[in-house]
Amino acid sequence: MVDFEWYRSFVAIYKHNSVSEAAKARIMTQPAMSQHLASLEAEVGEALFVRTSRKIIPTERGKQLYSQLAPLIESLEETTMGFKSASLPSLRTVRIGSAHEFYLEKIIPRLPQLKTCTISNFGTADQLLELLKEDKTDIIITSKKYVTPGIEYAKLYDEQFVVVAPARLEVLETDSLKRREQWLAAQKWISYGLELPIIRRFWREHFKKRPLIKPTHVIPNLHIILKAVEIGEGLSLMPTYLLEKSMSERTKVIYGDLTVKNELFFAYKMKHKHLPEIQELMTLIRESDL
Repeated sequence: MVDFEWYRSFVAIYKHNSVSEAAKARIMTQPAMSQHLASLEAEVGEALFVRTSRKIIPTERGKQLYSQLAPLIESLEETTMGFKSASLPSLRTVRIGSAHEFYLEKIIPRLPQLKTCTISNFGTADQLLELLKEDKTDIIITSKKYVTPGIEYAKLYDEQFVVVAPARLEVLETDSLKRREQWLAAQKWISYGLELPIIRRFWREHFKKRPLIKPTHVIPNLHIILKAVEIGEGLSLMPTYLLEKSMSERTKVIYGDLTVKNELFFAYKMKHKHLPEIQELMTLIRESDL
């Protein structure tokens, strides 16, 4: 007889392409996870994955089984948690973590609609994840998705970044990617960090290489970066949501067909997933982008 937990473990392994990562996500030991898979494969009568040196790849039978099981298991888990939610403790205060800029543009306008008090924390994706792991925040908005036991992620949306320049800067008018790359590389740049976050991804996505540039200024605040661009200190990549309210006559978007996307996620403790306060906050933030 098939154990329901075998199915849950199978779905986790399928999603992570790894027995060890699936075990971490389900807060199980790796041997126990492997035993679940072996038992299910014995019941099915054939292999569900092909093992390689780095990961495991689903077989055709594995793909077929996943497509049948995944929606059923997700529905059952949602129903089960729905029953439990009534007995879950309510949060009188929601502890939120995000980047300063996102908080200012997307969360503050929604605070009047929240029915709870809030405590806010700001930092990088890594710093915010540590706060969540240490149970010092209830929910964070992050651009990085790590497999961490007891923590779940939900897609928020994709933020789009564009190249912003001082309004008076004379820009090379050309459709040639090579000439654009050469011109951009010769300009002054303002970066969020020394490792050129977003700028590096932009370069690789459009020019298929690492950017060989050294930023003139490193400023870990997008609002201040925009001010620096306004006074002519260089170019930078900015999220379009920030420009909608902050764009001035002293800046302009250049090479508008060259953009780069950055995924944003909600991250929260799995035990808090169905708390009304967490669901309300997630809904309000999503609505802010409509």
